[in-house]
Amino acid sequence: MMMPILTPTVSISTTAALNDTSDVSDSPPANKTGGKDDSSSMPSKHIRQSYFKSHNIDLYPRYVHPDPSIAPLSEIGDLVDTWDTRLQNGEKNDGSATVLTTIHGRVTHKREASKKLIFYGVTQNGRSIQVVSSKARYTGPIDEFIVLNKGIRAGDIISATGFIGKTNTGELSVFVSSDLKILSPCYHDIPFKSGLREPERRFRHRHLDLIVNKKSVSNILVRSKVLKGIRQFLDTRGFVEVETPILSTEVGGANAKPFITRSNAFGADLDMYLRIAPELFLKKLVIGGIEKVYEIGKQFRNEGVDTDHNPEFTTCEFYQAYTNLDGLISMTENLLHELTTTIRGTDEVQVIQKNGDRVKVSFKPPFNRVYVIPALEEHMGTKLPDLDEPDSVDQLLSLCRELSIPFPSEPHNIPRIMDHLISTFIEPRCIQPTFILNHPTVMSPLAKAINKEKTISGRFELFVNGKEIVNAYEELNDPDDQRERFQRQNIDRLGGDQEVPQPDLEFCDALEYGLPPTSGWGMGIDRVVALLSEVSHLRETIAFPVMRPQNLKKPQEDS
Repeated sequence: MMMPILTPTVSISTTAALNDTSDVSDSPPANKTGGKDDSSSMPSKHIRQSYFKSHNIDLYPRYVHPDPSIAPLSEIGDLVDTWDTRLQNGEKNDGSATVLTTIHGRVTHKREASKKLIFYGVTQNGRSIQVVSSKARYTGPIDEFIVLNKGIRAGDIISATGFIGKTNTGELSVFVSSDLKILSPCYHDIPFKSGLREPERRFRHRHLDLIVNKKSVSNILVRSKVLKGIRQFLDTRGFVEVETPILSTEVGGANAKPFITRSNAFGADLDMYLRIAPELFLKKLVIGGIEKVYEIGKQFRNEGVDTDHNPEFTTCEFYQAYTNLDGLISMTENLLHELTTTIRGTDEVQVIQKNGDRVKVSFKPPFNRVYVIPALEEHMGTKLPDLDEPDSVDQLLSLCRELSIPFPSEPHNIPRIMDHLISTFIEPRCIQPTFILNHPTVMSPLAKAINKEKTISGRFELFVNGKEIVNAYEELNDPDDQRERFQRQNIDRLGGDQEVPQPDLEFCDALEYGLPPTSGWGMGIDRVVALLSEVSHLRETIAFPVMRPQNLKKPQEDS
């Protein structure tokens, strides 16, 4: 049974003006600028509400499903895919009542060819169709036809029931026959034609950005596909998805400055932290017998915001017993190749470099490989000092001075200086997918050493277009060695490095129960989405990026 429509109250003079029931052409005016187009002439909210109230129209009706035996609900995209190539110009599928269909969507524009013939552009999930409202074909009360068509504006969400067909000019359309209603009105102008380009306005009014910018919607959909693809990849390989604490009294698993908070339940003197990484929790699960485990979730780091960093970001971490770096490299290549070909339809994407140039990147295995120490020595043209020497920090700083390399930010310690050198000489050269391998052990306190001298860790970072995408290593499972590493790392923390977490001795105690040979892997989801969406800023991949309140000055302006 069709949904009842409230019969609006309409003046007799208005009804008489449209009392001629002769047929009219279904084609819009030949001149695209002809006819009345009010898509950008939105009356005020008060005027619209008064109009609808005076005609007894419920602007926010309770939703009722269309009767599938009379006019089944159809997705606009499905109608276009089914009928656009099947019908000829001027042909209409109106042979019987069973071909009626109902669509829902947002009006993008409205054009009045005459008082008897109105054309609407309607969009749903990125697909569009024309709705033709003709007095000659409308089977409902004439008053209803007048009031509703006069009241509908661009931006409104509507429901239309009719038959599918093409106009004489070949435009696939739903020809309204029995039902046209507003499901939710829009009280503001939407820039359907001009678009929304100013980044500040786009991200502060994300709902509006998504309405008018298909690319913004596409980026969100790519994120969904990436998450689905990663889960499918790991699930089919026997991994178990878990959840670990986001709020904890311990912080660890990475070097980063955490967000600190308090809990009323535990007292005002107890610091609690938003996690910077789930690593230590996940390895405890492997100790507990879940040998293939992964988590997709949010991490929080109280650091800067730029094109490649956001304080809140999404990662996937997995840990697998009885595999090594070679196994992780193979999985990484296969996963990224599978994601790219599934989402993009090819194993190539275009990346935007810092100078604005666009370069094609291929995710076809095998990826390139470079090794930290040999690569640094080659690009710097000199041999690096022994990092175990007591004066190695001074030697590295002296080397930076000789080569006119800007010093990294203080405090100066080996991990920070080496990371600075890698980011200066190696990372910018990694445009095609490149594994950077064999970092010094001092840079990787949670990674197992792979040489006799224990100076090189079994670790790799995957870089694409100069940006880190994956970090992975063979896990250190010797509890005594782990305690020593934490203590050495703690010296840097006491020296002022706020990114170094306090030693997690409880984790070391857990290692004494036996962590099998395990390898761990972490991917930055936001950066992968940016790659596959071919955008240069992470905020384009985030539904609602954090924005500074408009009344808040930037830190440097506070003085």
